[in-house]
Amino acid sequence: MRIKLGVIFGGDSVEHEISVITALQAMENLDNTKYDIVPIYIAKDRTWYTGKMLMDIDVYKDFENLKKFARKIFLTNNNGTFILRRVDGIFKKNVDTIDIAFPMVHGKGVEDGSLAGYLETIGIPYVGPSILGASVGQDKVVMKQIMKEENIPVVNYTWFYDTEYLADNSKILKEVSKLGYPVIVKPARLGSSIGIKVSKTELEFDKAVNEAIKYDDKIVVEKVIENLLEVNCSVVGNQEYQETSFIDEVLTKNEFLTFEDKYTSGAKGKLGKLKTQGGKMTSCDRVIPARISKEVEGKVIELSKKAFKALNLSGIARIDFLINKKTNEVYVNEPNTIPGSLSFYLWEPAGKKYSILLDDAITLAIKDYKNKSKKISSFETNVLTSFSGVKGAKGLKRK
Repeated sequence: MRIKLGVIFGGDSVEHEISVITALQAMENLDNTKYDIVPIYIAKDRTWYTGKMLMDIDVYKDFENLKKFARKIFLTNNNGTFILRRVDGIFKKNVDTIDIAFPMVHGKGVEDGSLAGYLETIGIPYVGPSILGASVGQDKVVMKQIMKEENIPVVNYTWFYDTEYLADNSKILKEVSKLGYPVIVKPARLGSSIGIKVSKTELEFDKAVNEAIKYDDKIVVEKVIENLLEVNCSVVGNQEYQETSFIDEVLTKNEFLTFEDKYTSGAKGKLGKLKTQGGKMTSCDRVIPARISKEVEGKVIELSKKAFKALNLSGIARIDFLINKKTNEVYVNEPNTIPGSLSFYLWEPAGKKYSILLDDAITLAIKDYKNKSKKISSFETNVLTSFSGVKGAKGLKRK
């Protein structure tokens, strides 16, 4: 019997469309002899839909007119059966069931632990990071604080809330001056390089902050690394096992990898068309494997596993690195807890097909769910049977 796999994607996020691409790519590559795929799409208005039509990319080019052919649903647990139930109509009929969920979402409101929390509440097994791992992985400040505690190298940084900057930015400007320009300004809980700008002067910094606070109320400022080389390494695993992919070298003509570099210049659209060039696998703005020394490669692999474990990650993640090419200093930039395209392009050159990568992540999730089920989560004794409302409220004064 095939496993009924609910692939969840979309959401109220600026990375909504990237999530759709990730999910459609994955659904096309899942082994349909093992899995009965059930697409679950979260529209931008946060309405949930299901239906096989949602596996067609053309649907999303005119979704407002075509959504009437999909079914509005919500996910519920009925005595251990996870049901997709209709929310419209007189009778809320069961539309389908799933055995396990595979979130393929990006950004705030979904990837940040919000969706993981919902799935935990329902009790369904799911692929990917826990609530803690997902939320930490979305917050560039908290993740740096944890990594510093674990002696994982990160670039020098400072951070603040938008209210602090708008009320009195003098202290913040002094902190940034100590870092030394140029700096890079980022919304703390966004992905895909949205809202990010490099600042070389105080005037540019002010403009960058005003751009970043359009997206988030928490801002992180990092010292720009000289002689910058950006590389990425994907990890599949859980708390006890981590396997790393090939390392890719990211090429860009900009000061950092922009949203356009990632998604509109052809990088994502051509990931399936890797070519050999001088012994290296290339794809648009990537070189696989990265042109780094064995020593640096070893550091990246070691830090990938260490960061994955320290940040409570699970499933498939991608760890992004910043390297000073002259000094070979390696810094962890950030994790992508549910990376775009699930980083399949880092695994295929190493011989792991996308279908196998997906299967590995699902197998790990099932194993983790079984292990978690063995832990004590509640007690049979109901304390309410011996609780007296009158006694419990004796400290309250009646008027």
